[in-house]
Amino acid sequence: MFDELESHARQAAPAGIDHWAVRGVSERSQRLLVRQNIAQSPSVTRDEGAMVTVIAGGGLGYAATSDTSAAGLKVAFARAQALARATAGRTVFDPGSLRMPSPQGRYDSEVIRDSAQMSLSDRIELLRAVSAATKVDDRIIDWQASLWTVHADQLHLTSDGARAEQHWQMLTPAIQATAQAHGVTQTRSSAGQYNGFCQQGGLEVIDRSGFRTDGPRVAQEAIELTLAPPCPSGTLDLVLMPDQMMLQIHESIGHPLELDRILGDERNFAGTSFVTLDMFGHYRYGSDLLNVSHDPQQAHEFAGFAFDDDGTGAQRQRIIEHGILQQPLGGAISQSRARALGFDLGGLATTRASSWNRAPIDRMSNLNVEPGDARFDQIIASIEHGVLMRTNCSWSIDDSRNKFQFGCEHGRMIRHGQLAEVVRNPNYRGISATFWRSLAMVGDASTFEVMGTPFCGKGEPSQVIRVGHAAPVCKFADVAVFGGA
Repeated sequence: MFDELESHARQAAPAGIDHWAVRGVSERSQRLLVRQNIAQSPSVTRDEGAMVTVIAGGGLGYAATSDTSAAGLKVAFARAQALARATAGRTVFDPGSLRMPSPQGRYDSEVIRDSAQMSLSDRIELLRAVSAATKVDDRIIDWQASLWTVHADQLHLTSDGARAEQHWQMLTPAIQATAQAHGVTQTRSSAGQYNGFCQQGGLEVIDRSGFRTDGPRVAQEAIELTLAPPCPSGTLDLVLMPDQMMLQIHESIGHPLELDRILGDERNFAGTSFVTLDMFGHYRYGSDLLNVSHDPQQAHEFAGFAFDDDGTGAQRQRIIEHGILQQPLGGAISQSRARALGFDLGGLATTRASSWNRAPIDRMSNLNVEPGDARFDQIIASIEHGVLMRTNCSWSIDDSRNKFQFGCEHGRMIRHGQLAEVVRNPNYRGISATFWRSLAMVGDASTFEVMGTPFCGKGEPSQVIRVGHAAPVCKFADVAVFGGA
C-alpha cells in the first residue's frame, strides 16, 4: 500500500487549506492457541487504510478510507474538509492556531530474529509442546498455550512535505493453567490472564518470556493455590511484583493523567479524573520515591515509537518527579484546549489511534515507574508482617480513577522479614490520590521488568490499543488487604 500512498495523497490533496496529514496503516496479525493439547483454529487478520486530517477555515476534520487510490483519498479529503468547515467557530479553541508537527524519520522495532522465519507448523508444534508440559497431573483441569504475532507499518505524510515511516513487530506468548482440588479451583498464568508479557521484537521475545519452559511452573503454582489458605484481611505492608505494578500504574496513574479525560472527553463513557488542571507542578501524587516516566524509547516495550499519530517526535519525559505531578499525558490538540482555559501545561508525544479508521486521542504509551536502589531481599527483610502479590486477575476502579480494588492470582505472606506461606485470592484496595504516597521502598534495576497489555480501551467510538508498563518491585506501607470470597 505504501508504495503509491504518497503520490496518491499529494495528488488528491486539495489546494487552499492550512494543513493536511495522511496516516496510512497496514497491520497483519496471527493468533494461535493450543488448548488441552488440541490446536484451535488460527485467527489471521489483515487491515489496511488511511486517515486524512484537514485544518482549514478555522476548523478541524477527519475522514478515513480503505480506498487509498488517488480517487479514494480525494473523497476522504473532501469529507474531512467539509467537517472542518462545519466545526469552524464551534470549538473551544482555534484549530487554525495549531502548529501541527512535521515528522521526518523512521522507526523500526529492534528485531533479532524476524517472527516470519518460523513456519505455522513449527509454531503449532511449539505450542503443543508447551501445552503438554503444562498438564503436570490430573488436578490440572484446563490448560492452554498461545502465541500472538503482529506486524504493523505506518506512513505519515503532511502538506509541508514531511514523511515518517514506522514499522513494528510484536509478540505475546502466554500460558494458562486451571487446577482443582478439594472443591477449590484456581487459575495461574505466565504473566496475567490478559497477556501481561507482550513486547516488541521477533522470535527472541519467546526466549525472553521463558515461554518454552514455563508451563510446569504455571501448573504447579495453580495446584499450590488450590491447597493454600485464603489471604487474610487487615492493614498490612504490601509488596507488588512488576506484573501487578503494571496494572497499578495503568489504572491509577495512566488513565487519570490523560489530558483529554481531565478536560472531560470521557465523562459519558469511561469517566473523568480526580486530577484537575491546577494540580500540575505542585501536587504531591506520591512519596519522594515515586518517579514516573513517559518513555517511548524503552527497549522492547510494547508501545515504543518515534512519532505519535499526530506526528509529534517522541522523547523520554518525567511526568511525576520525586512524587510531584509535573505534566499530563496530552498531545497537541489537548494542549491547545488547556491553553484556551488558561493552563499552559506542556505535553508529550502521546496521541495515538487504534487503527487507520480512528482519529488519534490522548493515550498512555510506555508509562514506567523508574527503579530505585533497594534489593529484593532488602525489601522483604524490612517487613514484619505483610503480603507479596503478583499477577493481576481482577480490577475495579471508580469513574474518576480514584477509589480502586484490585485482585491478584498469587499471594505470599511475609513474616519477620521472611517469605512465608502461599495464600490464594489476595486483594487490596486504596485511593489513587493517597495510595502512591505510601510507597516506602522501590526495587533496583535487578527487579525491573518490561510488561504491557494489548487491551487498553478508551474513546467513543471505542479504541482498544497497545500499552507498555515497566516497573521494579515496590513496597507500600499500611495497605488494606483482604481475601476473596
